[in-house]
Amino acid sequence: MYSLTRIWTPILLTLLPTLALAATKPAVVYSAADKYDHSVNQQVYEEGVVRYRKETGIQVTERAPTGAAERLNTLRQLAVDGYSPIVLVGGEQVIALQTIADEFPNTQFTLLDGQLDKPNVRSILFKVQEGAFLTGALAAAESETGIVGFVGGLDLPAIHQYGCGFEQGAKYANPAIEVKQSYAASTPALAFADPVKGSFLAKEQFAEGVDIVFAAARGTGLGVYQAAADEGLRAIGSDTNQNGLYPGTMLTSMFKSMGQAAYTAWEEAEVGTWTPGVLKLGLLDNHVGWALDANNQGLISQGLRDKLEALRIDIVTGKLKIHDYTQTQHCDYITPTVGAICPPAGKAGSGTLCKS
Repeated sequence: MYSLTRIWTPILLTLLPTLALAATKPAVVYSAADKYDHSVNQQVYEEGVVRYRKETGIQVTERAPTGAAERLNTLRQLAVDGYSPIVLVGGEQVIALQTIADEFPNTQFTLLDGQLDKPNVRSILFKVQEGAFLTGALAAAESETGIVGFVGGLDLPAIHQYGCGFEQGAKYANPAIEVKQSYAASTPALAFADPVKGSFLAKEQFAEGVDIVFAAARGTGLGVYQAAADEGLRAIGSDTNQNGLYPGTMLTSMFKSMGQAAYTAWEEAEVGTWTPGVLKLGLLDNHVGWALDANNQGLISQGLRDKLEALRIDIVTGKLKIHDYTQTQHCDYITPTVGAICPPAGKAGSGTLCKS
């Protein structure tokens, strides 16, 4: 089984003398949002690019195209110039990659958060429904109104995967919970870089009684968090640890290991162990999860942490199977049995019962 852990040590050279070091020219193509987006781009930069440069001394060439035409041209030029492996951030890069991967069969591509079956492409998908399930359970346990919300960036199955996981977790924890869902746009250019729209959608939900909102919208989500802070309510971040953006407002963040995935792609290409294929990474080995740090540890009781850990173990061991929206294009729910966080009380005030 593939593990996103550091496998390269000097000892490996002596154990595997047949693996020649490749002369790599690593590169990364960021998603449509800003590189410093407090989300996936920034995580790939800080935990992938910066770390790789620091530990190996090898520079990673960075590109941030805007729009489909520029993305295609950028990717082609990198391949022409001999860059490999090339890491692409975001599923919106699939269309360009489909063309360029065929044109340059000897170039290695690693696609984060998207899937393309090609002999020179590694596709890395994250079981975000598992991490979102835990944040949904947490939101249901902490909600005072019995109404929680989700704001997605793009109205596509990959984002519904977050919303569905969140709703499954909320309803598993408290069957009486109500979950509101909103989506910013139907095109990538408008979905992930519009904090004003994010704020508008969050305030609409707050007016309907939502007191905790989970956003999976990259830059658009920043508006969601700002709105929650302005209203004295709480929010849950996504994709990377965003707890520090608004301490006291951010209940937690659902993270996924995008930066580590990029780092591993470059590292394995360097030592000759990079392979293509589709990898699906989840709670097992901590590839997704919920973030607990100094910014939010005072917001979540030890008792609730223990209940969430029990749920995590049930998911990892297969006792709880979280439905993946992308497989069916609809959301199925798990009927609570033992281990549900909240009793089946009425909506209003049920959060106080769940926190004990």
